[in-house]
Amino acid sequence: MAGKGETKGKILDAAEQLFAEHGFKETSLRTITSKAGVNLASVNYHFGDKKSLVRAVLARYLEQFMPQLEQELKLLLVKDEISMEEVFACTKRPLLGLDTFRRHGASTFMQLIGRGYTDVQGHLRWFITTRYDSVLTLFTQAVAKANPSLKPEHVFWRLHFTLGAVIFTMASNVALSEIAENDFGNNVTTEDILDRLIPYLAAGVDAPAGQELSLVPRNIPRSAG
Repeated sequence: MAGKGETKGKILDAAEQLFAEHGFKETSLRTITSKAGVNLASVNYHFGDKKSLVRAVLARYLEQFMPQLEQELKLLLVKDEISMEEVFACTKRPLLGLDTFRRHGASTFMQLIGRGYTDVQGHLRWFITTRYDSVLTLFTQAVAKANPSLKPEHVFWRLHFTLGAVIFTMASNVALSEIAENDFGNNVTTEDILDRLIPYLAAGVDAPAGQELSLVPRNIPRSAG
């Protein structure tokens, strides 16, 4: 008979795989318990409800990723001047560490983060922003220090565009490595992908503001009818 810790681990492993592949909304607790080989009472006992299980699955990665990111950001912020590329480079070691933590960990982590947005999991974003508020604040401070001319609205949009690019790229890093090998004959690692991605992200956030769209509604002429 499996112990409590073993049962909990089976549930988390099954939920992680199913959530990443099919999303949070499309994955039922019954599907998770079937894959894990446990009964529904075990999920209720260890996690209480599905929302708590969702948070627990992501927390395994966040508890590895966030402390390392915090350490990198603190080391960076003591410098008098920093670049946007250095800010994004702070994520490199923490992301690579996830591949050591779990097989294809960086890819799975980004798949789960992406599901949190596409499935409109407001409780999950609340969980991340409240539990890891200090780390997210350090990251925002680093962005502001690297480019103090950016207005808060520009920072908001550009960081969301950045997140989308990171999620798409890192969630697909295994497939991208296979494409690079088949089409270009290059053996590409997760680190290689990050080294290509970071300068691209930095250039996007650093781009001149120009004529960026405002959220102020435009005047729409009335119809002649």
